[in-house]
Amino acid sequence: MPPRQRLSPTDRRAQLLAVGARLFAARPYDDVLMEEVAKEAGVSRALLYRHFPSKHALFAAVYQQAADQLLAETRLDPADSLVEQLIQGMDVHLDYFTANRNAVLAANRVLAGDPVIQSIMTNELDALRTRLLAVLPLADDSAREAVSAVLKSWLVFVQVLCVDWLTHETCTRTELRDICVGALLGALRPLLADGVSHEWPPRRPAAES
Repeated sequence: MPPRQRLSPTDRRAQLLAVGARLFAARPYDDVLMEEVAKEAGVSRALLYRHFPSKHALFAAVYQQAADQLLAETRLDPADSLVEQLIQGMDVHLDYFTANRNAVLAANRVLAGDPVIQSIMTNELDALRTRLLAVLPLADDSAREAVSAVLKSWLVFVQVLCVDWLTHETCTRTELRDICVGALLGALRPLLADGVSHEWPPRRPAAES
């Protein structure tokens, strides 16, 4: 074990989270051992367990950190078109999913039904739904409840489809993104304000002769 570096409790926790995130991304959940996390971090198992009493607790903290970061990186800027906002949000999530395949599969397969992990995912989906609802150009206020229901169903659809794609990859990443974006635009079209540009797929300029 390398010499232990003295860190503040906050910095030590951040270091352990970084090591945990790297290992959970690289290997299936069952193959990650707390002893290995301690060794990689250059700390004793006792110190690791003082910060995270179990592998489950470490994984939950890693996944919560990832969910917070995904929300922070999903801009949903009203200055962008609706299509641009959806593409940006999907790209942020797909970047994380592909780079952390094992962690995502662990949360959705190995730990499916675990109340702590499911709460993290539910909270992130609810936050995304609230933010989308705030930027969507609704036809009128009476459409808000219907749009909220559509968004809730669509976010679950995206979650299930992406988890299946991580397992089988039956299409390209771009095709997966465009399927998800197109599904929402099609579902929302009757509920959005007239004149809103949400053409899909985007029209590409004709090739110059």
